[in-house]
Amino acid sequence: MSRIPVHVAFIMDGNGRWAQVRGLSRHEGHRRGASVIKKILRAAEKSGVKYVTFFAFSSENFSRPESEVKFLMGLCEKFLKKYRKTICEKEIRFRTIGDLSQLPFNLQLAIEKLTQNTAHFDKFHLTMALNYGARSEVIQAIGKLLKSEDVNVENLTWKDFERHLYTKDLPDPDLIIRTSGEQRLSNFLLLQSAYAELYFTKTYWPDFNEKEFLLAIEDYGSRERRMGKINDKTND
Repeated sequence: MSRIPVHVAFIMDGNGRWAQVRGLSRHEGHRRGASVIKKILRAAEKSGVKYVTFFAFSSENFSRPESEVKFLMGLCEKFLKKYRKTICEKEIRFRTIGDLSQLPFNLQLAIEKLTQNTAHFDKFHLTMALNYGARSEVIQAIGKLLKSEDVNVENLTWKDFERHLYTKDLPDPDLIIRTSGEQRLSNFLLLQSAYAELYFTKTYWPDFNEKEFLLAIEDYGSRERRMGKINDKTND
């Protein structure tokens, strides 16, 4: 693999359908899906990727049954507490993007603690998108921008605007991987993914593994990223 993306983002889709075809509960699908994250983190770090972002819970997911939302919140809290020691030992920088104010208090505390404990690391970066929606992010950014005193709106640049996004401290994703066969972004990093490469696999997230990940990285390496420019050799 000659070219490795700096930042890979995942839309982890298919937990419920994975469970359904096996006659299991949706909770079991989510539980199995959470266990995959650690494996993919290890694979990403080994391959040379420096930033990884997981779309763990969208702002629209609050419309799901209350029991499922409660389970997902608890599962996220358990994940952070279970792997907190490993994340710190491996010097992984942890952060979140999204509106945390609507999350359960105990989950907010777990996020805050891990964020603070890893804030000085710069070796590898793990971001969890929680209660995240790109449209809401843009609206909030506009509100912050209008209140800012050091921005001239008439001469506004992308750099001025992106400083008010949740992702202001992150590079834009080079590659977005979505599992389960669906081919859409689902309100995830809409502005940041302007020049991202998109990779779709029919594999449900609970079955996604290192081999699947490396196939995506290999596919990324075979693509030509022109960022709106032309290829000097072909003039396309």
